[in-house]
Amino acid sequence: MRYLLAAHFIGFVAGLRSLTPPAAVSWGAWLGWLHLQGSPFGFMASGITVTIFSTLALVELITDKLPQTPNRTKPGPLMARMITGGLAGGALSAAGGNSVLAGVAVGALGGLVGAFAGYEARRRLVTEAGMKDGVVALLEDVLAIGLACLLVWVAGSAA
Repeated sequence: MRYLLAAHFIGFVAGLRSLTPPAAVSWGAWLGWLHLQGSPFGFMASGITVTIFSTLALVELITDKLPQTPNRTKPGPLMARMITGGLAGGALSAAGGNSVLAGVAVGALGGLVGAFAGYEARRRLVTEAGMKDGVVALLEDVLAIGLACLLVWVAGSAA
């Protein structure tokens, strides 16, 4: 059950920043915190995968602040968040020896929930609390990175 919760919450993080969870999971696997050998997610432990996901996550952190970046609740970005949430959730579930399919499903659902919750929280902090969007975006970056790393570490230490 703990792995399904971790899978859901890593998916939620994907709703905030779509590429941070796969990058964190890949780092966790590469560092040996998550044991994904023999699972469909064994590729996540490769140095190439770590490099690719880390680079993409950094690019996303930058592009999120650009005015032409599409809203996370639009179909394309929303689907991407569900896919990366499912990927990260499935990997965490597999690391615990649990159902990959269940991990993918709850991770994807977490991505959907996180996208709408993150959008609404950011909108309210900007419009109702009067915070600058850039400041809220940076706080969201820190939250997403911190939560993803914490979830990977906890999942790895529980295995």
